[in-house]
Amino acid sequence: MAATVSDGGGDADRLRAAQRGLSRLLVRDVRRLRRLIIPSQLPTSMPDWFTAMQEVVDQYARTSAALGAEFYDAQRTAAGVLDSFTVPVLDPPPAEQTESSLRWATKDVWERDPDDPRTTEAQRQPLDVRLEQAEKKAEAVAQKLVADTGRGTVQEAVRQDRQATAWARAAALGACAFCKMLAVRGAVYKQDTADFQAHDGCHCGVLPIFRGQRFELSDKAKVWERLYREYAAPYSGDQLRRFRLALAEHG
Repeated sequence: MAATVSDGGGDADRLRAAQRGLSRLLVRDVRRLRRLIIPSQLPTSMPDWFTAMQEVVDQYARTSAALGAEFYDAQRTAAGVLDSFTVPVLDPPPAEQTESSLRWATKDVWERDPDDPRTTEAQRQPLDVRLEQAEKKAEAVAQKLVADTGRGTVQEAVRQDRQATAWARAAALGACAFCKMLAVRGAVYKQDTADFQAHDGCHCGVLPIFRGQRFELSDKAKVWERLYREYAAPYSGDQLRRFRLALAEHG
C-alpha cells in the first residue's frame, strides 16, 4: 500500500515555523539598517543602504536554501528512497533582482512636484511617512526574496530527482485565499511546473512527493476544498473573489 503524505502537520509545519523564524530575524536586521538612510542626504546615503540590504538578503537567502535542502533530504529519507541524491542548493537571488525589488519598495521616497498630475497621493506625504512606508515594503520584498530561495531549492530538487514525482503547496491555517486556492489542488505540480506563485509575506511551503507515496489533503485543506468546489469552482473568472467570500463566511 502506498504511503500517505499530507500538507498538514509534522515536517511541513516545522518547515513553515523555521522559515517564519528566519523571516522574523530578517526583518529585525533590515530595520537595523534604517539608520543608514539619512533623510537630508538621500542621494548619497541610499546607495549604502542598497549595498547593506543586498548583503543581508544574500545571507538569509543562503540560510533559507539550506533549510529547504535539509527538509527535502528528510522527506526523501522518510519516503524510504534508497539511492543517493544531492539537493541542488540555490544561490541567493541575482543582485539585479534584489536591487530592482528594493528600488520598487523605495520609489515613493524621492521628492516629486506636488502639482504634477502624475504625482501619487503616497508621494505627496511627508518624508518621514514615505520613509516608513518604504521600510515596510522593503521588509516585505526582502522576505519574499529569501523565502523564494528556500522554496526554489525544494522545487529544483523535485525537478532533478528521478525519485520525485510532484510537489504540493503546503499552506498555513491563516494563509490568504489565493494560497488556499492553490493548496487545495494537491500534488498536481510536476517537475516541469512553473515557479512557485508567492506574494510578499507568503509562508507557504513546497512539499515533495516521491514514488510510492500518495498525497492526501490535510483536514483543514479538505474544508477549503469543499468551500472552493461549492462556492467558487463553477464561476470561471470569479473564483478567487467567491472563494474569499466563502472563507470569510464559513471559514
